[in-house]
Parts: sequence; C-alpha cells; structure tokens
Amino acid sequence: MKRTLGIIIAMAVSAASGLAQGVDFDWSKLAPKAVETVEVNLDRNMLELASKFMSGKSGNSDEAAIKDLLQNLKGVYVRSFRFANAGEYSIADVDRFRAQFNGGGWNKIVDVRSSKAGGENTGVYLKAAGDEVQGIVVIAAEARELTVVNIQGNIRPDQIQKLSGKLGIPDISISDEAKKQIRQRSTKKNDDEE
Repeated sequence: MKRTLGIIIAMAVSAASGLAQGVDFDWSKLAPKAVETVEVNLDRNMLELASKFMSGKSGNSDEAAIKDLLQNLKGVYVRSFRFANAGEYSIADVDRFRAQFNGGGWNKIVDVRSSKAGGENTGVYLKAAGDEVQGIVVIAAEARELTVVNIQGNIRPDQIQKLSGKLGIPDISISDEAKKQIRQRSTKKNDDEE
C-alpha cells in the first residue's frame, strides 16, 4: 500500500512540476530568487469541479462564458515569479524555454520584444491540429516579473483574457500591440480559410 501511494505521489509531483505535459523547464532555479511566486495546477478534474460552482445562468454573462470555456479545457498551469530587482533571471533562460515551442505543432502567433531596458517581452504560442486548438502558452517577461501560462485544450487566443484573474490565474494584461497581432493573425487565418 505504501509503495503504491509513493508511486502515485511521485507521478503527481512529476506531472505538475514541468508546467504540465509537453512543457519542460526547471522552475526550481527561479523560485528561491523571487519575492513572490504563484503556482497554479488545474488538471481536467479540478476544472470540472470548478465549473460545478459556476451557475452558468444568463444573468452573469462572464461566469456563463467561463463555465462554457472550461468544458473544452484539459488543464491550466501557471508559473509566475516577481523579483525584487531587475536581472535576477536571465532572458537566455527564457529563450531556452521558448525554444521548445519551435516546431512540434506549435506556432508563434504573437511576439512582442522591447529593446528598452525593462520593456515588455511577450510570446503567445498556439498548438493546433487542423482547425482544433490543442493548447496555448503565454510567456510574459518583464524586468522584475516572469509569468508563463499553459492552457491545454480547445481555446482561442482572445479567450485567454476571460480567464485572467480567475481560478487563481494572475491578471494577464495583453498589450495593445499583442492584441493587434492576435487580431491580424485571426483575420489572416479566416481569409485563408475562405
């Protein structure tokens, strides 16, 4: 019994530690340097449980939209680190993390990089099979903050904002430039399909 319980715990820890399946990064190097750390691990079962607490009635359109959205998701995983000073994490580390989204069905749909010190560096990556979205990863790197959101399941990039600030997910502010790139890509995709 103890051996079985140990195996189950080890499997659960290893699944959660990599920001879910298919995404690999050693977050343990960043946590000790951060003054604030947020970790969210919501697998399919937890999302189903959360949706049961939402009424989905038409009186609360935000709640109804989120409940509908959760039904198509397999998992939501977040890692966010806030640092006391700039330079406590390396952009080279972030670039190594981003590199795993080159190929393998992943497409970079937004890339905002500022040349100013402390400027915004945001990437949005989408994994799709045909016209079905399988996942979205958002990487937002600022001088003193690094946030990675991995949403697994069928979701459109414009729906990410609906989850912002909900279910333990930090507020995700998508810059006007990033929103513009999302709209342009969505418009281009729709034009290509017609």
